[in-house]
Amino acid sequence: MRICYTLLCCLFAGHLWAQQPADSSSILLKPMQVFDGHTLQKDWVVLVKGNRIAAAGPIGAFPLPPQVRTINLPGQTLLPGLIEGHTHMFLHAYNEVTWKDQLLTESRAERTIRAAEHATATLMAGYTTARDLGTEGAGYDDVGLKQSIAKGIIPGPRLLIATRAIVATGSYGVKNEIADLELPKGAAETDGREGMIREVRTQIGKGADVIKVYADYRWGLEEQAAPTFSVEELDAAVETAASSGRYVVAHAGTAEGMRRAIMAGVHTIEHGDGGTPEIFRLMKEKGVAFCPTIMAVEAGAMYKGWRPGTDPEPERVKAKHKTFREALQAGVTICAGGDVGVFSHGRNCLELEKMVEYGMPVAAVLQVATSGNAAIFGYEGRLGIVSKGALADLIAVPGNPLADIKALEQVHFVMKDGVIYKNSEQQ
Repeated sequence: MRICYTLLCCLFAGHLWAQQPADSSSILLKPMQVFDGHTLQKDWVVLVKGNRIAAAGPIGAFPLPPQVRTINLPGQTLLPGLIEGHTHMFLHAYNEVTWKDQLLTESRAERTIRAAEHATATLMAGYTTARDLGTEGAGYDDVGLKQSIAKGIIPGPRLLIATRAIVATGSYGVKNEIADLELPKGAAETDGREGMIREVRTQIGKGADVIKVYADYRWGLEEQAAPTFSVEELDAAVETAASSGRYVVAHAGTAEGMRRAIMAGVHTIEHGDGGTPEIFRLMKEKGVAFCPTIMAVEAGAMYKGWRPGTDPEPERVKAKHKTFREALQAGVTICAGGDVGVFSHGRNCLELEKMVEYGMPVAAVLQVATSGNAAIFGYEGRLGIVSKGALADLIAVPGNPLADIKALEQVHFVMKDGVIYKNSEQQ
């Protein structure tokens, strides 16, 4: 009896210990400088307690606890964890395997294993939060991926997921030569107002954080991009999602598809390759953010043989320069997201480099990738900033990324929720 009682006490004590944070001690980070999500701060240090930023400011500006672990980050800039606005964890670069063949030849098990590796690569690249906009034929497997990260089974960014995404019947999916042959779809098909309401509710019930719709796609004659859903159908998606506190993002590449989505009240437009000055002014007026996915366009061109810096720019690349410039001129809120999966996970920062190359100031790009995306995604004040009370999502890179955005290619320190996942200074 005494042995049983002792074992019971040990088990109970272990259970109590397991409920405590893995590490509730204080950590003091001492970098060269801090980009706080808005501006560059010289001679700042940052105190982390548990999973929150307890204080940030000049040395001596706040008291330190008696027991504190100091991590020196010499010559490095500390930033909020970067936020990826458009990724597909269940896809990998199209020059490895085409989108069609990923859906047709890779098992769900393989795709999930790949997704876990992609999540880890994303986190180690300094992206502590990511918006995953569709599993592209992998059903609701992103729900399990998100849960596995949250439980600590695998390392990865905090995920906002869209599960299957929604398309109009016949507009999307693997195209084939035999009309009667049913092949996997890349998203859920639906039609009409009632069908849209039902599908949005289904995806929310399965675990979607955001709803993604395809406002247009390449289903026109000769596979030209053309609008799919009506404004009424899109409006039903927005209204249904909003009643649950969620928002809708729209894949839209044509001016008319963008217009319909904007008028329906979507939260962000993805891609926008066919945007016009009038459309971007409408986006500004309606408060719709723009995720340009520049790198996906350039990656696609390179897969077809384009050699940047040697060959003339393809028409799609020229058009992307034009639309991005027009969006900036119209004052549209910009979202940073590269459509990662079209190109390699862990190389997310290439999108930020392209935004700078296409004419956006470096400081503005860094703000968009941190506090800007946080505000768009509903995390304002909690993520994307270095400030007291914010979640302790912090990264460090050598040198000054405001002088050279490519500094983000070398992430030496990663902390998410107060947990250190990478610290090159201790290796």
